[in-house]
This record gives sequence, structure tokens and C-alpha cells, in this order.
Amino acid sequence: MEPSISMDEDGLKVQLYGEIDHHTAKSIREATDILIQQKRPQTLRLDFAHVSFMDSSGIGLIMGRYRTMSLYGGTLKVTNVPEGLEKLMLLSGLGALHIIENRKA
Repeated sequence: MEPSISMDEDGLKVQLYGEIDHHTAKSIREATDILIQQKRPQTLRLDFAHVSFMDSSGIGLIMGRYRTMSLYGGTLKVTNVPEGLEKLMLLSGLGALHIIENRKA
């Protein structure tokens, strides 16, 4: 399922769905990067509430958006992360970036 992307006063929000693998990460990355370049949001929120699976492509998606937002002077927040995905993110080193918030139970 395609991500739902919206812009509000808090920045750009990308609601992710289903499984994030090489194929889906590429389309999410392309759509998100275009909007970051056009809108220059202060904050990008990647919402994982409806994500059931993620492989290393998802970690790459997060790291790339972190770098892109940093280059534009913005911040990245990864929100509503299911417990299983949170463990994967922490094992990959994303915890050191302090971008994971609003963890989903």
C-alpha cells in the first residue's frame, strides 16, 4: 500500500503501511525526497503504526531521510514504532540518533 503523505504546521508526515522492503522503500524514498526538496519542512515524521514488516531497506530509508533532513537543517522523527520493529531499529544503531519517539505498545 502506498504511503499517505500530508503537510501541516508540524511539518511533513509520511504514514507507512504494510511491509517495507527494497521495492517499497524505493518508492517511499523517491516520493518523500521530492516533497522535502519542494517544501523544505522543519520536521519529517515517518509513522510506522501500520507497518508489519521491515528489512534492512527500511533502515536505509530511515538513515537516508535523516541525512537529507540534516542537510536541509530539519529533523527526522520516527513515530509509533511496533515493538518488533523497534528492536530491529535499536540493533541497527538508530537509537543513537534519538529519532525514535511515541513508541507503539
